[in-house]
Amino acid sequence: IFSLHVDCKVTSRFAHTVITSRIVNRANESREATFEVELPKTAFISNFSMSIDGEVYPGIIKEKAAAQNEYDTAVSQGQSAGLVRITDRKLEQFHVSVSIAATSKVTFELTYEELLKRQLGKYELLIKVRPKQLVKHFQIDVHIFEPQGIRFLETDSTFMTNELTEALTKVQNETKAHISFKPTLDQQKKNSELDETLLNGDFVVRYDVKREAAAGDIQIVNGYFVHYFAPQEMPVFPKNVIFVIDRSGSMAGRKIEQTIDALMKILQDLRPEDHFNFITFNNKVVEWKSSLLPATEENVASAAALVQTLTARGGTHISGALLAAVGELERAEALPERSISMIVLLTDGQPTSGERNVEVIQENVQKAINGKYALFCLGFGFDVSYKFLEKMALSNGGIARRIYENADAALQLQGFYQEVATPILMQIEMQYPENSIEGLTKNNFKLFFEGSEIIVSGKISNELDLLPVEIKAQSHTSNLTLKEEANVKEKEHVFQNQRYIFGNFIERLWAYLTIQQLLEKAISAQEEEQKALETQALDLSLRYSFVTPLTSMVVTKPSGQQQKELANKPTEAG
Repeated sequence: IFSLHVDCKVTSRFAHTVITSRIVNRANESREATFEVELPKTAFISNFSMSIDGEVYPGIIKEKAAAQNEYDTAVSQGQSAGLVRITDRKLEQFHVSVSIAATSKVTFELTYEELLKRQLGKYELLIKVRPKQLVKHFQIDVHIFEPQGIRFLETDSTFMTNELTEALTKVQNETKAHISFKPTLDQQKKNSELDETLLNGDFVVRYDVKREAAAGDIQIVNGYFVHYFAPQEMPVFPKNVIFVIDRSGSMAGRKIEQTIDALMKILQDLRPEDHFNFITFNNKVVEWKSSLLPATEENVASAAALVQTLTARGGTHISGALLAAVGELERAEALPERSISMIVLLTDGQPTSGERNVEVIQENVQKAINGKYALFCLGFGFDVSYKFLEKMALSNGGIARRIYENADAALQLQGFYQEVATPILMQIEMQYPENSIEGLTKNNFKLFFEGSEIIVSGKISNELDLLPVEIKAQSHTSNLTLKEEANVKEKEHVFQNQRYIFGNFIERLWAYLTIQQLLEKAISAQEEEQKALETQALDLSLRYSFVTPLTSMVVTKPSGQQQKELANKPTEAG
């Protein structure tokens, strides 16, 4: 690898990353050149090309079925497994090889885009660095432009040494930052004798923006707007939370130990005004107490004592456990008037006791919850039916997460809990003038958790001078109405003379967000509606050239080699 350049431009949370690798074959016979990149699962690939001795081979994005047909005709059955696969909790890997003649050069270029999601008060840009060899010209450039102003910015890396730190520079003003990492060959070496590279791991940029306006911040480019809303310093709603914990045989050993670890820490994080209870299940469903208890020091200590005695054996009665949790919330009496009720399910397997049909379980649970409580589903490992958990969570106002069976599983569980531990708003409605906005993304939200962010985007359809917005929401202490007016011309002006903005970035941000939301909505929709949502998402994926779960990129190689390969977007549900 002669040179490797990662060029990332983040404009108002929307990240556009281009990775360019130049490889030369110094041997006197033809060799395989490999391009291997790990990218965030949340990103969509939007472009790829190889150029070999001046001839360009572009990747073409098509509807998945059409691409598959083309691929099948080109390839005898049983050939390559596709170019993209999930590699860990946050990443997937794009991998392509091409044979190049002696002394030939090849340039690979991959572009992907993603909207950075605020979690626990910060945005995180993750760049995986793993060249597997010393690279003469190695460089990472990150440009950030945040019109709201950068509140803080930090870089972090799992492979930095004192020498490598010298290759890192950071220049920053009120609204812009440029981070550059450009290690020389000597700085990359593990030691001076061996040609082994130190560059192996994560390069992470974390930051947050300033927030002045109460009703959030609106940005406009080429007639598309994005509205960011992340209120701060609000009173926290008391929560009523029931932890539903799987202790069937398959949880035995490390999984139950890590679960106990995480629960011990989560118990410490409960607030005195919260109420809580535990339900554990194998083929039997056991309620720790017959009703929810306030999270006093005494109750938390006695729950901790129970948690430490958890052992795992027996079957998996998911249905009975969830319905017991709902029943308990139904019967609960002395709960704070303005409070938020949630159920957190942790399981590592399929239902094996009681009702086993996942569709029936989903239906019964949804009927019982009836929109009143949020259900969060955590799937531990790869024996769970993630599809089932995801559908159940999304149908009941929650989210699903896969917990990877790594050393940090307890931290993953705790991190998830921290994200949902501080609800500060509920029933949030973001309102815009109906007759002047088209293609509005989701604009009402059940819950808002501190440290996250609500994002709404759309197209301003007629010549508006002012874009008025109104936000209605309930906080713990009152009902809020927040109003704001954005001056369209002024807002458009903010981005006009920015060197490193890729032109229509808010339009692409809008398309990215719309596709993500359509796909999410399709998960819990009925069959007919599901088809309609997927058709819409497919149209946008093709129009904006994104590799999404509905599209594939066909990569063509020079003649004489396996002609076509496919890059598909893997999903957590498989």
